Amino acid sequence: MTASVKTLPTEMPVLQAKEQTLPTEMPALQAEKQALQKEKPVIDIFNLHRIYQTKAGSIQALRGVSLQVHRGEYVAIMGPSGSGKSTLMNILGCLDKPTSGKYYFQGTEISGYSADDMADLRATRIGFVFQSFNLLPRTSLLRNVMLPLVYSACPLSQREKRARAALKSMGLPEQLYSHKSNEISGGQMQRVAIARALINNPALILADEPTGNLDTATGEMVLETFAQLKRAGRTIVLITHEPDVAAHADRILWIRDGLILEGGTNEA
Repeated sequence: MTASVKTLPTEMPVLQAKEQTLPTEMPALQAEKQALQKEKPVIDIFNLHRIYQTKAGSIQALRGVSLQVHRGEYVAIMGPSGSGKSTLMNILGCLDKPTSGKYYFQGTEISGYSADDMADLRATRIGFVFQSFNLLPRTSLLRNVMLPLVYSACPLSQREKRARAALKSMGLPEQLYSHKSNEISGGQMQRVAIARALINNPALILADEPTGNLDTATGEMVLETFAQLKRAGRTIVLITHEPDVAAHADRILWIRDGLILEGGTNEA
């Protein structure tokens, strides 16, 4: 008994030394967790309604929609024709205003913004990717990507440099930069459109049926581009009616009759 008792003092310092390492690790983990909890969502909408007045009467496109999207999330919104998904995207992209409800963008309430304020927010903090690409057909790829910078404070000397960097990040060869957008393939056009969406380093990328005009193989290439952007920490909201496309997102939301329903969550 005496021998076994004497071994305790030599073992205890080792245990104590191991225990003393915990306080140095815990604060860093706690600080990171607290920072994430305190960060405002990129999108935070509450009880949004959108009512259109027509000659035939009122049409309620959205009926009390609430939704949060955090930085780095990749969210797909699905729904049939007439479900309200296009109306929701127009409001998220500051192309339309809700009839009632609150919209907070990165913590700032923007429901009451003027048309000029909304235009400024669209130009500097939201990147759009459309089904039909929306490129200027008789304009070079480089100038198409530079276009959003015309409406920003970016110096002229920096515009081409940033546009080239954005096109390069999309894997497009430099010899294409001087080509007009109607001289390249659909998949290349969509990658140019994504480069244009990224040119202002937006807080949010909104993609409306981005593979709708592409064949299956080219569509998969474009979706892989979005996956790479998500891995780089970008926040993406994608509108689609195709389950195979939505399956690439982390989270799927269903909208029907102006009401949003939480869907499944996919592993990143």
